[in-house]
Amino acid sequence: MTKKFTYVTIQLICLFLGFFLSTVFSTVPSQTGDWGIVAGSIIVTFNEIISKYIYKYKKKYNKLFFLYTINSIRIGLIYGLFVDAFKLGS
Repeated sequence: MTKKFTYVTIQLICLFLGFFLSTVFSTVPSQTGDWGIVAGSIIVTFNEIISKYIYKYKKKYNKLFFLYTINSIRIGLIYGLFVDAFKLGS
């Protein structure tokens, strides 16, 4: 019971870390206005590389804790960027 609770807690912390990083990535480069395209391309590249490794090794190894934590950060990052996009659109 406690091992599963610890696993869920770490995944939730990584999700919130990704959400925080999305706020950092969307606000810090936009202060100058020059780095928006560069920050967007870095985020998309990071997302695609992590997705490639997650879905490549998911079939072989079911218990890769490191990949699942990175995947949680990636999901939090994407979710945070969508929330920021909706804030800017309204």
